[in-house]
Amino acid sequence: MGVHRRPNEVLCALALPLILSLSPSVATAYDWLQFNGDPAHSGNNTFETAIDRSNVASLVLKFQVSLPAVADGAPVLLQSVSTASGVHDLLFVTTKAGHIVAFDAQTGTQVWSRQYAAGACRINNGGPECYTTSSPAIDRNRLYVYSYGLDGYVHKYQVGDGTEVTAGGWPQLATTKGFDEKGSSALAIATSQGSTYLYAVHGGYPGDNGDYQGHVTAIDLATGAQRVFNAMCSDQALHFARAPATPACGAARSAIWSRPGVVYAAGTDRIYMATGNGSFNGDAGGNNWSETVFALHPDGSGVDGKPLDSYTPANFQSLDNADADLGSTAPAILPVPASSSVQHLALQSGKDGKLRLLDLSNLSGQGGPGRTGGEIGAVGNVLQGGGVHTQPAVWVNPSDGSTWAFVANGNGVAGLKLVIGSGGAPSLVEQWRNTQGGSSPLVANNVLYHAGSRALSALDPATGNVLWTATQIGASHWESPVVANGILYITDESSRLTAFALPATALKVAVIEFYNAAFDHYFMSSRQADIQALDTGIFPGWGRTDNTFAAYSQSLPGVNPVCRFYLPPAYGDSHFYSASPAECAAVQARYPFFDFESPALFYIVLPDQLTGACPAATLPVYRVWDNRADTNHRYITSRATRDQMVAAGWLAEGYGNDAVIMCAPE
Repeated sequence: MGVHRRPNEVLCALALPLILSLSPSVATAYDWLQFNGDPAHSGNNTFETAIDRSNVASLVLKFQVSLPAVADGAPVLLQSVSTASGVHDLLFVTTKAGHIVAFDAQTGTQVWSRQYAAGACRINNGGPECYTTSSPAIDRNRLYVYSYGLDGYVHKYQVGDGTEVTAGGWPQLATTKGFDEKGSSALAIATSQGSTYLYAVHGGYPGDNGDYQGHVTAIDLATGAQRVFNAMCSDQALHFARAPATPACGAARSAIWSRPGVVYAAGTDRIYMATGNGSFNGDAGGNNWSETVFALHPDGSGVDGKPLDSYTPANFQSLDNADADLGSTAPAILPVPASSSVQHLALQSGKDGKLRLLDLSNLSGQGGPGRTGGEIGAVGNVLQGGGVHTQPAVWVNPSDGSTWAFVANGNGVAGLKLVIGSGGAPSLVEQWRNTQGGSSPLVANNVLYHAGSRALSALDPATGNVLWTATQIGASHWESPVVANGILYITDESSRLTAFALPATALKVAVIEFYNAAFDHYFMSSRQADIQALDTGIFPGWGRTDNTFAAYSQSLPGVNPVCRFYLPPAYGDSHFYSASPAECAAVQARYPFFDFESPALFYIVLPDQLTGACPAATLPVYRVWDNRADTNHRYITSRATRDQMVAAGWLAEGYGNDAVIMCAPE
């Protein structure tokens, strides 16, 4: 048959070129790094491709596992993490009891857990144990996950094994009085002008007792330096002690407690947060900013001890008197067309059940902080009635480019469409509403998800029609859904993590091969973007061959992710694929100048690494290498074709005497 090489021997050949002149492309698999997916916390997942309106009704229970305590927030997810037991997709949750737990995102198996428990901490120094409703966040470098602990610190952990980083300023102080100040909101991360910051905010516990001011701690992830901005006594940029100890603030009981905590707007390069409770005197030159949306630089700084800008409703005192916090939710950034008179638009609701449109570039419409009023247009009512304690999701309808906002509360969900009127005036117009109460909604691949008590639903975002409902979950408080890579996740008040996915038979994808005679190169992909680009001639000279095989679009028990590397033109203008995590890691380590396009282009079975045998109901896939300076690999299921290519001088690569490299599902 000719010479064959085991996959680790391929490394010797990779100093030469590999496959086709396609530019590096976005990976099929993706990460979900923080609450609602992005620094704006838009709640619109445009990366999802596996679940859509045509198949969401087929979702079935994938797993349901117990947590060490309730996780009253949303998970985050990281693809293809190296752990002691191999490469896994990991899902991370923060519990009310101060745990950070990593689970295998495909099976629900716990991989590692750490905890900073309440210990002696009691609410207001005499009540029940302290707790948190925070959610974790993952560093953009994919190395670390951050979680709030009940010791009042934000902790930094290695993603693969939970080893805590205790250098460079870590763990980072977030409050000195965790008995009065609750870490309620999700941790958030944003990058501005080359610097990346992590944000932790604090408010008070239910009952509004104790000495809390409402503050944000902004941490520079490169240096470990932090800044503090207090909503009360904003002229003091530090962590207060509980009075009469010092440093202290004479004002108290303002809170930052919305689900996302801090929202970053790239268009203004500012961070925004909303407050509730306490006093406001910014209109008189003071430094207390209750019932206010205010803006800061991304590093957490304002100017002269005040925010950069602010919006405070004219009825701020009545809101405070009625405990109708403006800051029960955060600004939801709305993409706008060029015809809008306001180019940096946001929706702000609150416990008062109102809907306000704000100009993020001029919050009060009067320039600078300390003014009251200034909403864009009339203040409206939440259509289903009731206050809003959730974060709206924002969606751009791909069929017409229109912007929508979805507002959920205990009374139901409403779909609102952005309309631009005379003179470019923006307004939100009701399109539908229902009475299915729920937590913060999420849109993924043009499907709207929300969790209510003991029910999880998927809706058509344009009509509100129910597409799917599951009742296998427990009661919910602030738990909200996450959809990533074909799996829907939710935690509940029964201390469980539940996942739903399409049946395995619905997960198969076709891997299509193309050939370019001018290059004498082969290329394969399961990605529709790649296939369409070649089929339509965006990259001329490529045509389909008769060679194709099946794979999976997401992980299943017993299958491996297939990595893809792109070699820049200086190294061959080509691609290389492997289903072996060890081979993928070795190539990445040995050839750092290769572009690691995807850790999981698709998923497939790896053969027995000694015999090359494939499991039942799978077909062998062979890999051959052209043994030329313009390195090229081909992946085929026909043994006869493989043998013909070997006879023509190609070298077989794979496991066992028959050199099998992968096993494709029949």
